[in-house]
Amino acid sequence: MAFSERVSRLKSSLIREILAAAQRPEVMSFAGGLPAEAMLPKVEWADMPLSLGQYGMSEGEPALREALAAEARALGLACEASQVLVVSGSQQTLDLAAKLYIDKGTEILLEAPTYLAALQIFQLFGADCLTVPQESDGPNLAQLRSRLEQHRPAFIYLIPTFQNPSAVRYSESKRAAVAALLDEFGVTLIEDEPYRELTFDGGSAKPIAGRLKKSSWIYTGTVSKTLLPGLRVGYLIASPDLFPHLLKLKQSADLHTNRIGQWQALQWIGSEKYQQHLSELRGFYRERRDGFQAALETHFADLADWNVPQGGLFFWLTLKQPLDTRTLLNEALANDVAFMPGEPFFPDPDRNLGHLRLNFSHIDPARLDEGLKRLAAVVRKAQIEKAA
Repeated sequence: MAFSERVSRLKSSLIREILAAAQRPEVMSFAGGLPAEAMLPKVEWADMPLSLGQYGMSEGEPALREALAAEARALGLACEASQVLVVSGSQQTLDLAAKLYIDKGTEILLEAPTYLAALQIFQLFGADCLTVPQESDGPNLAQLRSRLEQHRPAFIYLIPTFQNPSAVRYSESKRAAVAALLDEFGVTLIEDEPYRELTFDGGSAKPIAGRLKKSSWIYTGTVSKTLLPGLRVGYLIASPDLFPHLLKLKQSADLHTNRIGQWQALQWIGSEKYQQHLSELRGFYRERRDGFQAALETHFADLADWNVPQGGLFFWLTLKQPLDTRTLLNEALANDVAFMPGEPFFPDPDRNLGHLRLNFSHIDPARLDEGLKRLAAVVRKAQIEKAA
């Protein structure tokens, strides 16, 4: 059977495979980035116009685009509704950007580690993925400059606010420095901010895209982490030179994002009830973060190092004695616990051993301690076997 050359690069998503394996009710899962079901808001459908069952505009519902542009302007991103494209979850933004920029061998620049599903898309299209290491407050600036001087990548993909998987939030100085470097070298920015609203200390920094003076940019967000992931409603906002191309790519992909989900998103965004919901969500996740931190101190203090996340959904652990955490998966699942190995978050996984991404938002707090206890036991056993 003659498939396209691209299919030879197609990799299944390890996270989706782990989530499938973790479906058994007895499994304590730290694997996925799932919102807590207790915090999914109650939604009403009774007032939805019947006309939304008809085909819609590729750009998205006009009122939703206006609301999203207003929210972005409040963050410091100068834009109009005409620059907003409603997409099928922000995941689609990455697919459209890959189609816009990537041919086989195209060089792009990423954080190391970076979002697993972005890596999957970019590699599918044949990108040569260059990386810049993450520090506790953002990328290493000396290495970023060096990469830009040597390579001039087609774009840089960044997650500056509670990065997935590392939970890093860029400092003000790093945001300003990154913007200045991208302007200096004329490199396009793709800025992914799904976790921005999940801040536990009230911090909210201006997007890097809002600091650019010359470079092209795509800024993307979603309602999946704050409302309902099942709506599959996200958005991108793009500099005017990029928007028409992204719109045509959207049209050829799926005509338009589902209008029913868009209508539901519009009932919330910019409203008082949405602000109330976000406030409750932050408090709920802050409590879960604190409980997780306490349990980690009990079970992992001698095994790993980590920073306490100030937002988002994840802890990122670095083992004190590195080993390939992918080799722990079967043993963990046999002990009814699931986690996400850290290696797949790097373009060169075999050279980046010894990390775990643990989600704290979804696990039942009553099962948290037992789950981390079992996972720690799996790690200890593997390290003893390795040392033997």
